[in-house]
Amino acid sequence: MKLVKTIWDENDKFLSQPDPYIIEAEGKFYIYATNSRGVACYQSDKLGDFIYQGLVLQVKGEKEFWAPSVIKIASNYYMYYSSISEDCNDLHQQRIKVAVATNPLGPFKYVCDLLPPFSIDPHVVIAKNELYIFYSINDYEAQRAGTYIVLDKMLDPFRVEGKPVPVVRPTLDEEIFAFDRYKQGQHWHTIEGAFYLNVDDYHYLMYSGGSYGNDSYFIGYSYAVGTVNDLRELNFQKYPNENTYFPLLKNDDYSEGMGHNSVIKTNEKYYIVYHGRDYGLNNPNYDTRTARIAELIFNKDKITVKKFG
Repeated sequence: MKLVKTIWDENDKFLSQPDPYIIEAEGKFYIYATNSRGVACYQSDKLGDFIYQGLVLQVKGEKEFWAPSVIKIASNYYMYYSSISEDCNDLHQQRIKVAVATNPLGPFKYVCDLLPPFSIDPHVVIAKNELYIFYSINDYEAQRAGTYIVLDKMLDPFRVEGKPVPVVRPTLDEEIFAFDRYKQGQHWHTIEGAFYLNVDDYHYLMYSGGSYGNDSYFIGYSYAVGTVNDLRELNFQKYPNENTYFPLLKNDDYSEGMGHNSVIKTNEKYYIVYHGRDYGLNNPNYDTRTARIAELIFNKDKITVKKFG
């Protein structure tokens, strides 16, 4: 079941919600989404019937605003996202940046670049009163070359410590983004879209694997157990293990290309918000990824998806 229904604006441009990031603030729910011209935002009083609010972040001279995440610290809302300059055609020049607003609807204002290229898909969290950032970078020399997730501590909302550690690397053929992408025999893998949460003694890191444009794009997760002073000390492992393909969400009879999720807890229940495409809607001329929702059940190392409808 779709959380945000596909609609058309007055200019007949398709509205979509790639990489949906959900928060609850000031009695309402907000979803932030990828957009080529800025960061799109949707608002609702409940987990459904979201209404498009426009672009809450735009930066002159920038385009391809990817995978925004928003966190409230004190009285400000901090948005972490990546983008490139308008005159750049190399998506591997994407770099993570920071914008700030005093209202979840913005307008968010660009403050600074946080990381060098290539860096995408940030998730900033607070653990034991410290800030951490999960994000994805490239490794061209790994046995399974490609994009993978790292974790670093932050000194403040605008600076990283600069000591990132690997968290989740590609280990499966199902994570291949493209065959022979940069040279013959070297297949490019992708692990992206990190989302971290802690439930009891378990730490979960959800991620997306493969190519977002393929119907086989999927959501998986890694987990770690225990209490640490620094999240970088955790030893995350894929569920059920590094060499077994066991997606949390993948294509089904109705949808394809499921990926890039966030999670929200409300009324003592956890919900995953992710994007997918209805079969038959994949179109090269516009983005057809739309946000969907499902309830999550946590039981130690096992996460179960309970779909609506």
